[in-house]
Order: sequence, then structure tokens, then C-alpha cells
Amino acid sequence: MSYSSIIAEQLNLGTRQVEKTIELLEQGATVPFIARYRKEATGSLNEVQITAIRDLLVRLKELDKRREAILASIGEQGKLTPELEKQILAATNMTQLEDLYLPYKPKRRTRATMAIERGLEPLANEIQKQYSCHLDQMAAKFINEEKGVNTVEEALAGARDIIAERVSENAQARNKVRNLFRRSAMLSSKVVKNKEEEGGKFESWFDWKENAMRAPSHRILALFRGEEEGILRVHVMPESDEPAFEALERQFVSGQGDSSEQVRLAVRDGYKRLLAPSIETEYYNLLKEKADKEAIRVFAENLRQLLLAPPLGQKRILAIDPGFRTGCKTVCLDAQGQLLHNETIYPFTSVREERAAIAKLEALVEAFHIEAIAIGNGTAGRETEEVVKRCHFKNKLIAVMVSENGASVYSASEVARREFPDYDVTVRGAVSIGRRLMDPLSELVKIDPKSIGVGQYQHDVNQKMLQESLEDVVVSCVNSVGVELNTASRELLSYVSGIGPALADKIVDYRNHEGPFESRNELKNVERLGDKAFEQCAGFLRVRESDNPLDRSAVHPERYALVEKMAKDAGATVEQLMASKELRQKIDIKQYVTADCGLPTLQDIMKELDKPGLDPRARFEVFEFDKNVTRIEDLQEGMVLPGIVTNITAFGAFVDVGVHQDGLVHVSQLANRRVADPNEVVHLHQHVKVKVIEVDLRRHRISLSMRI
Repeated sequence: MSYSSIIAEQLNLGTRQVEKTIELLEQGATVPFIARYRKEATGSLNEVQITAIRDLLVRLKELDKRREAILASIGEQGKLTPELEKQILAATNMTQLEDLYLPYKPKRRTRATMAIERGLEPLANEIQKQYSCHLDQMAAKFINEEKGVNTVEEALAGARDIIAERVSENAQARNKVRNLFRRSAMLSSKVVKNKEEEGGKFESWFDWKENAMRAPSHRILALFRGEEEGILRVHVMPESDEPAFEALERQFVSGQGDSSEQVRLAVRDGYKRLLAPSIETEYYNLLKEKADKEAIRVFAENLRQLLLAPPLGQKRILAIDPGFRTGCKTVCLDAQGQLLHNETIYPFTSVREERAAIAKLEALVEAFHIEAIAIGNGTAGRETEEVVKRCHFKNKLIAVMVSENGASVYSASEVARREFPDYDVTVRGAVSIGRRLMDPLSELVKIDPKSIGVGQYQHDVNQKMLQESLEDVVVSCVNSVGVELNTASRELLSYVSGIGPALADKIVDYRNHEGPFESRNELKNVERLGDKAFEQCAGFLRVRESDNPLDRSAVHPERYALVEKMAKDAGATVEQLMASKELRQKIDIKQYVTADCGLPTLQDIMKELDKPGLDPRARFEVFEFDKNVTRIEDLQEGMVLPGIVTNITAFGAFVDVGVHQDGLVHVSQLANRRVADPNEVVHLHQHVKVKVIEVDLRRHRISLSMRI
């Protein structure tokens, strides 16, 4: 079967859809471009489906590459039979391939290979036939003191070692044991002796057991971390060996003679010593992969929600990075996020300093025409918010608590050093807090997604898989929102379809030397930005000051002529068409259908003409914590408080109620019904009402409920 047929079958898609998608991917098209501008070719597949096609295509190619290597290896050994070759070519996954290769795979010296070296393979062959024979007499022929076979029992033991390895390498046997593990393997953990005190945080798992395949992702990762830290011993095994013995003996043992008993002993040894540990490792890795995928899925969804958080917009911001002893680093930013002023205030060192800090904030707001205040939500955040509330500003301002997650990573990064070479990390961190309020997406793309703090166990999961998944999310978010070509940072531009870091640098260099871009078409003047890159990126870039109104929209330049024809047919200019709903309603888009431009694209064009460059993000809403609750000690059971969702996991959601310690709303407390996925009920940065149901001051744990 072709790649497209296999993928279509596995993903339940049309073969033609998959073929065209693969063709576009291999021509260098990106996922956002294909999803947005090639709907006719793919049958309107969305980004998730296109990404699944891309990833499965990579896996199939890797499978074929491994298949070729295995065929070459067995061929070089002179052991590749037509039947074996047929089986290898028919294998549909890596497990099947590796099982077929296992008997031919070069291996270190084992008990079986040493027995073969001592000349015992013919004896193993005879025993496996399980004929009625005088076993001791047959084994005695293989006694050879020079080769280290001194007794009949040593000869039989060596033969059993050979048979045991054959059992463990038999593809059918391995599948039988796999099926047993899938049905009945238990995930269990025990505390390592004398590690009870050191491993207090893993106390819940000191004596744990559950069905392995039903274990949730977060628990699997917790147990595996406990083992990694030397606190727990974790196993993935059926509780009894007997079902495996019975299944394997049915396959390998026939008759009741002495030879059959030797095979039975070999089968049991092969399972206990070789096959069970091998399949346990396989299932351990399978559980890890399953847990990684789920944890990464949750992380990616959280990241998407964070990046698409509502922006305040281009406002003049005063941003504060709070601190008690070291003071509050304060910066003033213009509406484009450029640093205008910075200094440090010390509102918590004395009453006198507090008054001076209030006076300074009032003066800065007046001097720099500040429109909003951003306050970091870390140490001293709530206290700083109270200081700001005591200020008397001439105009009403909003003061917003902003997540500091990742701000320190940004402030010490090469990106921050390039932006602010003459300022220290504290100033850079405060600037980042302010810019996050203006436009979370533009600022957060400068930070490694793993450092933003919206996942769990991010250091435990497969880092390559995590990086690729988060990269996909950032690319998707950036392109769904669109990017202003003349103000975007290098980092933001680098995520635009078809651009990447090198071209982003070229675009910024061109902008710095030649001035602002006057149109999308001017992009073609940028060094190394060829026709393919222009095709991929142009629709996602905006030039708001362009003379061509379509440059401000998501209409792709390849469709400008079509829109111009629509306008001409309506007796208007493009600008008039975009401004008049009445004119647009008169257009029958079916008249403009062509071979490569069908109704899906035409419908997208009409939406853009209606609201050009519409930001898909929600409107910004101001949030305030309960002013009477600032410390965990202020919490009492039964309190109902406003909160903001800071993290979502498979087992619930974490909510900030303003006490420097997020509380957990367990999945069972999210709604008055059963909730399978917390994302059904809450989203990141959602404003919620929660009830305090338990406060554990010793462990700094807060349990909350949304079932109010």
C-alpha cells in the first residue's frame, strides 16, 4: 500500500485528500498555509488533521528506513529466506519488525551463545523435537571437558539455555505475552528501604498497585519520577506467572517424556529470565509514551490558551516587578512597548518610603500619560497591588496582575540582551511583564515554551516530542492571529509560515535600513525571500499603512485579482466593497468558482472583506482578587472567592485566589456532573468563582471547588 492509502485508512480520511496534503507538504508548504489557503486541494482539512498526516508520514518513512536496514543486516548474514523477507516486508509497525529481527540481531554473549560455543546446539535441537528417547544417553554424547561440559546435567542445562532464548525470541510467543500484559499487567510501586523520610512527597505511592493500562498519565509520570529519584521501585507485571506458563507451554511443549520436561523447564526459565523482563521494559516504555503524549497534549492545550489570551492592546503601560527587600522595579512603556523610563521604588521598607513610592507612581503616571498598570503576580505582588490602589491618579486606570512565569528566563536570554543591552535583568523582566499585558502572544514567543509554566512533568516527558508539539502550537497561534509586518519582533516573525529565524533577521534588517514596508509585495525585495517563502508567509502578514486595503486582511495576494474583479463587477473599488455590507451582500460568490478556487476559499474571502484582519482573541476583561485575602492564612473553609485559572491538568485545574499559592480544583469538583476532560469546563486565564474546601498549612495545599 502507498503512504497515502495507509494514512487515509488509519486516520479515516479520503485517499485523495491525503495524497494532495502529502504533495503540498513535500513541496515545502506549512501546516497553517495548507489549512488556510489550500482548502480545495485537501477537502478543507483542518490543522489537527494535516499535522496528523505529517506526523504519520514521518513515522512510516522511519519504519521503511528501519525495514531496509534489517533486510540488509540479515542478508549480509546469509540468513534471509524468501519467507522471512515476505514477513519483514509485510510488517506494519516497529514492534513486528523488531520481533522478526530479534533472532538475527547481533548480541552480546549470553548463556545461550556460550552453550552454542560449547557445542550444545545439536542437543537442544534434538530435545526440542520431543521424541521418546533415552535423554541421559543422548546428553552424555555431548560431554566434553575441553569445552567445559563435564556432566550430563551441564549438557542439559546448556541445551535448556539455548531453548529458553529461542522461546524469548519467538515472535508468536512474544505476542502472546504482550497480550497477557495488555490484559492483566499491574503498575506497582514500593518505597526503597530507608527512603521513607527522604521521599515524603511520594508517600502516596509507597505501596501502590493498579491496572497498568488504565493508569492516568499524571500518576504514571509521578511513579516514574519517584523511581528516577531513587525513592520508589516500579514494576509493570501481571500478578501471576501461571497464565504465561500455560500459554507458552501450549505452544512449545508436546508429549510427556523426559525431553518434553526439559522443554517445559526451558520455557519457564525463558519467560522468567528473558521474556518477561523484555516485555516489562517494552510496556514500561509504552506506558511512558502514553503518559508523555497525554501530558504533552495538556501542556500544548494550556500553551495555546495562554498565547491566545486576550490582549489589552496598544496602551501606554507602567509595569512593576514587585519585591520586598530589593524593591519594585518600575518601568514606563509607550504604546508600542518601547522602554521610556525605569527606576526602583521601595514601598515596603518603611512608612516614609511607602509614601515616596505612592508619590512617585502618581508622578510617573502623569508624566508618561500611562493608561494601564501591570503588576507581576510573584512575591509581593498582592501587596504591590494594594499600594497601587492607594494612589490617587487623575484619570481612572486599570491595574492588572500579570503572570511572571518565564519572565526571568526571558530577562537573562540572548533575545533580551539584544533588545536591552544597557539594562540589567530586573529592568528586562519588568518590561516583559508590561508587554505581556499589551499582547501576550508577541511577548511570550520570545520564551522557550517549556519555561512558561503551564504544564506538569515537562522535564520528565520526551523532550523532542514536547518541543515539536509546543512549536506546532506557537506556529498555529501566531498564524491564526496574524502579524503586523512593520512592528513584529524577530522572534514573532520567525514563527510566521515560511519564514523562520534566518529570514526573520533579513526582514528586520531590511526594515531597519529601508524603513517601514509600504506593501506586502515589498517583501519580495528582502534578500533570500523567494517566491515560495512569499507564497507561504504573505497571507499571515499585515501592512496596516498600505495603500492596498487587502494588505491589512488575511486575503492572500494570489486572490487580489479575484477581489478586484468582484469590486469591478459591483461597480466599486476594493475599499468601497470592504466598507459596504450592502455591496457585499449583492455578490453571488458561486459565479467566481474556478478549478483552484472553490466555495471554501470564497467564503473565507467574504469573511475577511467583512472584518479585515479580525483578531480571533477574546476581549480583555479586568480581574480583581478579594481584597481581604492576601495570604494562605487568610483562607477559611467555606469561603467563596474570585480566582483565575493558571494551569489545567488531566486531574483538575489550578486556580490563583491571590495568596501566592494556587489551589487545586480536582476534576470531581469542577462541575455538578461527571467531567472527563477539565478543558470541557475551564480554560486558561478564565475568571471563576471557587469555594475553599480544605487548607493544609503544613504542606501549603489548598483544595477548592467550583460546585457552588
